Amino acid sequence: MENIINIQHFAAAIIYTLLGTVAFAIAFKVLDVLTPRDMWHEILEEHNNALAIVIGALAIGMSIIIAAAIKG
Repeated sequence: MENIINIQHFAAAIIYTLLGTVAFAIAFKVLDVLTPRDMWHEILEEHNNALAIVIGALAIGMSIIIAAAIKG
């Protein structure tokens, strides 16, 4: 009986992880579309550290919001 409960918790964790990852990918793609320039070009080619820091902070913020929404 205890193994069944642990398997159910593990399955729920996997499902929530997948949901969070998909939601994060969609939110990040929307963010990329909304920015006026190519984000990756600016960070990788132009070495725009300020943009990289802002994108990182937004990614952390989106992750916290998505985790809170999924946890409910």
